[in-house]
Amino acid sequence: MSEQLPEPHVSDPAAAGAGEDYGGAPSRRQLLMGGAVAASAIVSIRPALANTAASVLNCTIPVPDQGRAGNYVAPNGQLVPAGTAGAFPAQGRSYTGEQVKQALRGGRLPGTSYEQNQAYLNYIRRLQSGTSGFTCYASLQMPR
Repeated sequence: MSEQLPEPHVSDPAAAGAGEDYGGAPSRRQLLMGGAVAASAIVSIRPALANTAASVLNCTIPVPDQGRAGNYVAPNGQLVPAGTAGAFPAQGRSYTGEQVKQALRGGRLPGTSYEQNQAYLNYIRRLQSGTSGFTCYASLQMPR
C-alpha cells in the first residue's frame, strides 16, 4: 500500500507558486523533470559514442606513411634506410584500428612475423602529431 506524503509546508507566499519550499530546495516535480532531461541526454549520447567507437576501429595506420615508404623499420620502431641490417622492409600497407588494437593486446598484425610485428608496433607507438596514422593511434589510447 502506497502512503501519501504531505506536501511541503510553504511559509513564504512568493515561493508557493515557484515550486520551492521556504528553504529554497527544489520540489519533487522539478527533480523528476531534471531526471527526465538527464535520461534523454544519455539516450542521445550513446549512439554518438557507438558511432565514434566504430569509426576508431575502422581508421587506418600506414606503416610507414607514404612520404617515407622506401624506408625499413628498425626493431625499435625508427625508420632507417632500405637495406639496414636487422631492420624490416615496410609492407607499404595500412592496418585498421581494430588490427592495431588487437596487436597491442598481444595479437599480431596480419602478415607479420613476431619480430616484424614488434618493430611495426614500436613504429606505431612512436607516431607523433602530424604523422599519418597518429590520430587513429591516439584515438585507440582513449579510454571508453
